[in-house]
Amino acid sequence: IDSWINLSRVDPDAEVQGEIRLSVQMLEDGRGRCLRCHVLQARDLAPRDISGTSDPFARVFWGSQSLETSTIKKTRFPHWDEVLELREMPGAPSPLRVELWDWDMVGKNDFLGMGNLGALRVKVRLIEDCVLPSQCYQPLVELLMESVLGPAEEDTASPLALLEELTLGDCRQDLATKLVKLFLGWGLAGRFLDYLTRREVARTMDPNTLFRSNSLASKSMEQFMKLVGMPYLHEVLKPVISRVFEEKKYMELDPCKMDLGRSRRISFKGAPSEEQMRETSLGLLTGYLGPIVDAIVGSVGRCPPAMRLAFKQLHRRVEERFPEPEHQQDVKYLAISGFLFLRFFAPAILTPKLFDLRDQHADPQTSRSLLLLAKAVQSIGNLGQQLGQGKELWMAPLHPFLLQSVSRVRDFLDRLVDVDGDEEAGIPARALFPPSAIVREGYLLKRKEEPAGLATRFAFKKRYVWLSGETLSFSKSPEWQTRHSIPVSHIRAVERVDEGAFQLPHVMQVVTQDGAGALHTTYLQCKNVNELNQWLSALRKASAPNPDKLAACHPGAFRSARWTCCLQAERSAAGCSRTHSAVTLGDWSDPLDPDAEAQMVYRQLLLGRDQLRLKLLEDSNMDTTREADTGACPEVLARQRTAAARLLEVLADLDRAHEEFQQQERGKAALGPLGP
Repeated sequence: IDSWINLSRVDPDAEVQGEIRLSVQMLEDGRGRCLRCHVLQARDLAPRDISGTSDPFARVFWGSQSLETSTIKKTRFPHWDEVLELREMPGAPSPLRVELWDWDMVGKNDFLGMGNLGALRVKVRLIEDCVLPSQCYQPLVELLMESVLGPAEEDTASPLALLEELTLGDCRQDLATKLVKLFLGWGLAGRFLDYLTRREVARTMDPNTLFRSNSLASKSMEQFMKLVGMPYLHEVLKPVISRVFEEKKYMELDPCKMDLGRSRRISFKGAPSEEQMRETSLGLLTGYLGPIVDAIVGSVGRCPPAMRLAFKQLHRRVEERFPEPEHQQDVKYLAISGFLFLRFFAPAILTPKLFDLRDQHADPQTSRSLLLLAKAVQSIGNLGQQLGQGKELWMAPLHPFLLQSVSRVRDFLDRLVDVDGDEEAGIPARALFPPSAIVREGYLLKRKEEPAGLATRFAFKKRYVWLSGETLSFSKSPEWQTRHSIPVSHIRAVERVDEGAFQLPHVMQVVTQDGAGALHTTYLQCKNVNELNQWLSALRKASAPNPDKLAACHPGAFRSARWTCCLQAERSAAGCSRTHSAVTLGDWSDPLDPDAEAQMVYRQLLLGRDQLRLKLLEDSNMDTTREADTGACPEVLARQRTAAARLLEVLADLDRAHEEFQQQERGKAALGPLGP
């Protein structure tokens, strides 16, 4: 289910009005069924406060369970985008009920409405896959690494060349994310990006179209920037974005969208004219754009070295491909600004919540202001080439400011690529934030690992938690002077904890190692699955550079003289579940899992196996024709056939490994639960 649910008919005089949008799924795993309720947004809610707005939050009921979303202040159109998960309890099936309430600091909360899903029709699609041991993927890994180290332009038979040819649309976005993760884990992200850049540049005839499509090269660079550049993005844009949200100024340049009545209360006596509205909006827009441009052009020293090296590499390839004097003026700048401005800064301004610049989505008026700012930044990123063209001629009042900014941006881009060294630009997420900077903070429930025999009834205690690049600190409240800290450098694993370990949801564990080599575990409970994912990501990213990460740990707890997960009786028993010890791709992604990513690449390559056989192996009699058509020499064609044969052999080996695994599973099933 993904739909709007009426709270009642929309009537300004009614006590209850508006709609709420939910996305509901029924999931099933080894512990039973789970209802996943994605509370997206609500609209046209009844005003309950003197300001004409409300402070809404949603409460979801399923059987005897209930969970709440966060409260969004001063709006009748809240955007939560929060996921609430409720486990099925024994008994008859229960309807799902959602209530909306207006939060009040004093007195009782005010009822805003209720929606019922008495009958739930569920459509489930299960995608099951088997991830083999790491050694099974090693030959495929070696082929992928060889791809980026060899000649890119003539490559037609490597795994990367085949993947680039096969994937389209949404699949290309997913594949780019997987490949960036893989090459990042191997320390070859820079080589990977350069490989795709060389291929893209080689087949581009018109320099004005370079990287403008959603090619694998464009999508991969986009994902790479989101990884290494997110803290940089926050430092540059967050101050101005926060001002736009807080000041809520009405701005509009398009005469077709101007609401002169709405602007009456700004600064005019009586209704303003369209010209007055335009002048006021122009002043407000430039008042925000000025600090944005200043922050960007002054940020060279704060841009991560990995991004600067990647841009330097890109700059060099474009200059080599288009050396003509008429292209030197703009092409080398547009290649970089197309990524940095059009695919990084402008999207973050347009939708700041998706880049974690804000906790909530903007209201309609603020969204319009952000759209105008994003359009202006996009025009600057285009170096003013398209000003005065197209349908948006009403942007003309901004053109003088935009053109003045272009020369500053050119100078900024020159300084950005003026970086020493040709080191690998695929540095993992290490030291992405200053050591002293607070990465995340808030209240959590904390429990220390206890010696055997101690009571656990009151083990979880509410603590305020700070995470910086150096320490994970705890105290009773934000103002409390006494803090207890764990050095981030001591962290050896950050993992989820099974709900059955403490009969509590949303628990994670932080495993640390002291100077004597002993391991200690701190358990932290979050209020919901969203908060849990955010803390897991932040902790894993902060501890990414740490050596000696644990390969496995216990997803349960040691209670009643045994581990709740594997039932081993020794507290020091080896972990029974693999850890996610690699870095994370920011707060928007899961931890790196090289085996799972390699399995996904294998599945994608299977789609093109028949095409590869037909193209380079089974039709070997066409060599002469192919040589004439492509201009390739026999040696190149021979190398391509050899590469194709190796790839087909690797895929066949993985086929056999999967078949052997399935046979083992069928054998286990035939033996039954008691075994031999």
